[in-house]
Amino acid sequence: MEPFTPRQNAVLECALQLLVAGGERALTTAGLARAANCSKESLYKWFGDRDGLLAAMITYQASKVRTPGPREAIPTLDDFARSLVVFAEDLIGVLSGEVSLALNRLAIGQADRDGARLGALLREHGRLPIEQRARALLELGRRHGYVHFTDTREAYETLYGLVVHDGHVRMLLGEPPTGLAEERSRRARLAIAQFFRLYGHGAQDIE
Repeated sequence: MEPFTPRQNAVLECALQLLVAGGERALTTAGLARAANCSKESLYKWFGDRDGLLAAMITYQASKVRTPGPREAIPTLDDFARSLVVFAEDLIGVLSGEVSLALNRLAIGQADRDGARLGALLREHGRLPIEQRARALLELGRRHGYVHFTDTREAYETLYGLVVHDGHVRMLLGEPPTGLAEERSRRARLAIAQFFRLYGHGAQDIE
């Protein structure tokens, strides 16, 4: 998929805020066109039907979890560790944000009807792309000898569990998420240090 333009990003951000404020029923083509100050024709041209719009919204949200591309050189262990910390901080920040919580709650509410359409979109356009980028980063670290594992998927699932643990479930059940960047950073660094203790060099010196 081609990257979204800045204008498309602004429209998708507006769509996400409509979803948070009013649920899926508030996300109509006419309402979004008004709120984003664009035409319905532009929405159809950019995103297609309603599922296309939801997929684009989820893709845009998932893009906020950063990882360097698999072809990007990482010359040192410190650089690799910092890249993992950035991934972990972004993942915590996105999952604890009101947008992702609203999307996941809606998907859970629809899980027993409509073929679990929103849940499938979240997996295909949200969780899977994040996993693919993170696994590519882990593979890059393995090629450099910074981490050691035989199963990339298992290593990723361990990393995800260390970063997210049960925090996402608690927030979905109503526990207030932390909004402090310092706390997200502390949790991310702890998770990456624990990951290195399992799969690689000691990470007590992560800064």
